Amino acid sequence: MALKDEINRRRTFAIVSHPDAGKTTLTEKLLLYGGAIRVAGAVKSNKIKKTATSDFMEIERQRGISVATSVMGFEYNGKKINILDTPGHKDFAEDTYRTLTAVDSVIIVVDTAKGVETQTRKLMEVCRMRNTPVIVFVNKMDREGIDPFDLCDDIEKELKINVRPLSWPINQGAKFKGVYNIYEKSLNLFTPNSQEITETIAFDDINNPELDEIIGEDAEKIREDLELVEGVYPEFDIDSYLKAEVAPVFFGSALNNFGVQELLNCFIDIAPSPLPVKAIERDVVPYEEKFSGFIFKIHANMDPNHRDRIAFVKVCSGIFKRNTNYLHVKLGKKFKFSTPTAFMAEKKSIIDEAFPGDIIGIHDTGTFKIGDTLTEGEKIHYTGIPSFSPELFKYVVNADPMKSKQLNKGLDQLMDEGVAQLFTFDFNGRKVIGTVGALQFEVIQYRLLHEYGASCNYEGISLYKACWFTSDNKTQIADFKKRKYQYIAKDKHGKDVFMADSAYILQNAQDNYPDIKFEFKTEM
Repeated sequence: MALKDEINRRRTFAIVSHPDAGKTTLTEKLLLYGGAIRVAGAVKSNKIKKTATSDFMEIERQRGISVATSVMGFEYNGKKINILDTPGHKDFAEDTYRTLTAVDSVIIVVDTAKGVETQTRKLMEVCRMRNTPVIVFVNKMDREGIDPFDLCDDIEKELKINVRPLSWPINQGAKFKGVYNIYEKSLNLFTPNSQEITETIAFDDINNPELDEIIGEDAEKIREDLELVEGVYPEFDIDSYLKAEVAPVFFGSALNNFGVQELLNCFIDIAPSPLPVKAIERDVVPYEEKFSGFIFKIHANMDPNHRDRIAFVKVCSGIFKRNTNYLHVKLGKKFKFSTPTAFMAEKKSIIDEAFPGDIIGIHDTGTFKIGDTLTEGEKIHYTGIPSFSPELFKYVVNADPMKSKQLNKGLDQLMDEGVAQLFTFDFNGRKVIGTVGALQFEVIQYRLLHEYGASCNYEGISLYKACWFTSDNKTQIADFKKRKYQYIAKDKHGKDVFMADSAYILQNAQDNYPDIKFEFKTEM
């Protein structure tokens, strides 16, 4: 198959949500339709996710949460589908943020009873940064929840994007009878069953009296709702979706395997194949003959017996080939990869080639960092992997002065993985770890001890925000650094950071230094 055809048949996307909205269940049902698994529940039993195991997974088992992105691929209706199932727990949100840089589109799962929640808003902010097209799947329609029209208003307001329903529920909760698929003009009746695939009835004309015979008294209500949908929302336009200006909305129940196939069929029809990727030097088009890609995730100890590290590479252009020399742009050195792997459902298999949109794993001995670029020789640099301002901070204290070298190496490598963020105060050189969740501190402490033989303790520090700052006004920058010297630090990339200890201090700095731009996110 020609390069262009291989690219055009690929769909690489992430499924994201607030915890417990049903993200993993939806992933499981998509894999069921794709034939990647035979029985629903394989994801939950960890048969699919076993490739994401690491040495600190004892914490995962104790807490019952996922701490790493899983990559799963399958074939469906002639398309190659690459799903990146992300951690829902907010303590591991940084991993999700990075994953979103490696996908071409996103499915957002929203709980019908809870609406848009905090984590979903943050994830949508990352999608907006990159103009990533999104589809919304409203889950758990078999439970009582928010009125569908109110929910659509909530999605528009909270996610700051226009919506266009492409299916519409027939009641909800105990009275839920199914959905009318606006996109395919078909009727899908609800039969609670978490294992089998639901049948669809073609139904072009909702004014057909047969509708009354099928769904009874709800027929008139669905007609009124659909008339209102067509009146309130503009006609669906694929270009607007691809430009991330409008989000199609589907309704269903992933647990009951309902509405999932409609979502999948529409998704492979409208979702983008691999898109051009921005490098600092130029935009790189997938159809270019020469290979290029970037590392968006590093995972240590996927096999605890071998202490291996896997770097996850998003292929951006050309064809990646096994046992071929590729340039590590930052180091200026060439590397050959003899055992590149693809993640196909429960199997991690060695591959000979990969195409734009594919995610491959390459073994890493500490050479790679998140954001590194690999090419056939061209010196380009992919960018745009976001880091958000942490919410929790602690001083790092070396518990064993004889192991200072090991501690520094461990901190350096763990921060390369994006486990957390490290800041060093300019005035005293003390190191501060910043995370988005408390559990990350346990993970870091455990991994430093078991992987690097270094012991560390933490000391509390009262900080409100870490924000990056820049300005063309050198006078203001110099004055600001002089007056706020005790609050100035560097991140691990050498960027200036203001470590504000209160909202008042931050607001005061913003008011007094109008030419300084304070940012709560940065790109690696």
